[in-house]
Amino acid sequence: MNAFHRLKDRIAVVGVGNTAYGNFPHTDDYGLGAEAFRRAIEDCGLDKNKVDGLGVCRVPYYARMGEILGLAPRWTVQFPPHGRMSAMAIIEAAAALDAGLCDYAALIYANIGRSRRVNYGGEESPGVWDSFGFTSPGAAHALMFQRHRALYGTTTRQLAEVSVAFRHHARLNPDAVMKQPITIDDHEAARPITEPLRLLDYCLINDGAVCLILTTKERAKDLKQKPVMISGFGAREAYRQSSIANFDLNFWYDEVRDVASQVYGMAGVGPGDVDALMCYDNFSPTVLFSLEGLGFCGQGESGGFVEGGTLRVGGKLPTNTDGGHLSNSYMQGWALNVEAVRQIRGQCGARQVPDAEVVQFVAATPCSRSIIYTPG
Repeated sequence: MNAFHRLKDRIAVVGVGNTAYGNFPHTDDYGLGAEAFRRAIEDCGLDKNKVDGLGVCRVPYYARMGEILGLAPRWTVQFPPHGRMSAMAIIEAAAALDAGLCDYAALIYANIGRSRRVNYGGEESPGVWDSFGFTSPGAAHALMFQRHRALYGTTTRQLAEVSVAFRHHARLNPDAVMKQPITIDDHEAARPITEPLRLLDYCLINDGAVCLILTTKERAKDLKQKPVMISGFGAREAYRQSSIANFDLNFWYDEVRDVASQVYGMAGVGPGDVDALMCYDNFSPTVLFSLEGLGFCGQGESGGFVEGGTLRVGGKLPTNTDGGHLSNSYMQGWALNVEAVRQIRGQCGARQVPDAEVVQFVAATPCSRSIIYTPG
């Protein structure tokens, strides 16, 4: 048993907020972060002066963010600007709250990548992706999918099911960036980026911000929203090949299997109990790898598993119901955790999964994480 099992249902997400997503050259990271924070405070009805824990990600300087918000926290953490940090930050905040290091923790993520024309890879990330001559994370994932296709016969038409399902959800989400409907044939006809991945297999780059506010179960009772409990989490790193950590010959399968054992064991549920899945989708193949590692299907079987609308609302496993990174906005996992909370609350309108009581977040990355959310 994981030592953290005692934290089951002890920490709650009580407030969530996000900005619009798009291109906002008139503001900066701090302005976006402040707006998301304000919306999260309004969402839970908390006096902002009670916030005594602050975690920031992709915000340049934690102290400046705290100054702008008028906070004087007892606990502060600045997380690196990597997508894998969303669940890592939530788990760290849960541990800090349980330890009494703070009473109310605000986690803020902000990204101004679109208006500032940020590139993920190339000369802006020297030494990160180029172990095998790669110039971007997309190239590494393309090679991973090539291997999956060679080993298991997975097709790009099966891969297209991921992009098509998430675009369908984005069209049901008023906040989402991409609204144009797409088909499997559209996916196959899209511009190639790195063989065999095409434009519709790549995440968006947008400006925007997200905030989550967490506290203990006891304190959550006094706030505006019904609390959403963190019922389980799991973690495993893939440092044994850290110099090529973004190209895993086994698709992070072993790590995600370990994470699955932890998160399901802590929450007391299994894959068959999951009502909706929020899956880190920097590139569409990552979704296939995640499904296999979590045990929704056998290794090598994810292509067949997703066929026929499995991932759509109304399908067997509604996934990334906000549109995900591929069609909502690339908030590097943070918005997916917000969507998980809203699904549990029943606040997702046309994309709501009926009677959602177990919603899971997963990120299959060199630092794999999963969280299970349930009603409080």
